Amino acid sequence: MVVPLFWACSQKPNDVNYSKIKNMDISADTNKVVKTEEEWKKELTPDQYYILREKGTERPYTGKFLMTKDKGMYTCAGCGNPLFSSDSKFDSHCGWPSFDKEVAAGKIITKDDNTLGMRRTEIMCGRCGGHLGHVFDDGPTDTGLRYCVNSVSLEFVKDGDIAKTTNTTMENKSIDTLTLGAGCFWCVEAVYRMLDGVISAESGYSGGNTKNPTYKEVCNGTTGHAEVVQIVFDPKKTSVEEILKVFFTVHDPTTLNRQGADVGTQYRSAIYYRDENQKKIAEDIISALSKEHVYDSPIVTEVTKFDTFYKAEDYHQDYYNNNGSNSYCAMVVKPKVEKFEKVFKDRLKKNATH
Repeated sequence: MVVPLFWACSQKPNDVNYSKIKNMDISADTNKVVKTEEEWKKELTPDQYYILREKGTERPYTGKFLMTKDKGMYTCAGCGNPLFSSDSKFDSHCGWPSFDKEVAAGKIITKDDNTLGMRRTEIMCGRCGGHLGHVFDDGPTDTGLRYCVNSVSLEFVKDGDIAKTTNTTMENKSIDTLTLGAGCFWCVEAVYRMLDGVISAESGYSGGNTKNPTYKEVCNGTTGHAEVVQIVFDPKKTSVEEILKVFFTVHDPTTLNRQGADVGTQYRSAIYYRDENQKKIAEDIISALSKEHVYDSPIVTEVTKFDTFYKAEDYHQDYYNNNGSNSYCAMVVKPKVEKFEKVFKDRLKKNATH
């Protein structure tokens, strides 16, 4: 790998709004709840309808979950979508239940709110669109965020009963796996090792024909393989959607067979899906990014059925943490990690280090 320019293996300087990628509402969720207002009125209590559908606000210090300390999951009162873990709840003394992060990116969507003569960020359920409250950047924890939520918009499920509330196939899996190519695997692995919900991230090779390839063979460009990272994750803590949002944040998906100064088919942008659900989410997020013109150029990421993963040599594993002082890590990997930390600061593992 060569580093003649500081932006090698990283997103070229442009005006990409990475927070927009993180907060984008992806239509791939097959469990989206769409109902008429009459149907909502029949199913919700008057207070729930006022808050969730009419964007109302309950009086401060009156909510049933304001002082709740039990362990469990806070879900949307309208559709049961898991939103916040009790571990993220804190007392902000503002009069409403407060949390420092959502349980997984995509569970909540945001919208600018300029009503009442103020500029705020509204938070809504990512599944049914129900109004939850607002998020502010004055939180006391490492995320810097305070999700201020109406109790009426929530239900609470104690630990042990959470499995009864999950509705999707992904959430009922104990673990899942996704394999991604986004240029130099040192960069990609370093990022995903820090994402909450990721169990393991291993560097390796996929997408080619040569069995058990070596790093030298892959670099020669004769194997057909891409440098990839195989990500094993807990769907109860993260999701395919979130993992792909990170993917499209930390690399440039518009350069064919290239990331910065790293050139060759082994550096191509690729998603190797394992089932039709992963494929649909990948296709839908690419469609959404293209529709919103997030990038200046067309996305060239390939979406291909997973075949085989060959783990790379031991010295490639956790390369950034083991070699952080070398020039490539300092000039290429570190900026990518810092970008991830900034955009996904509320989704970092506790005590995550790099």
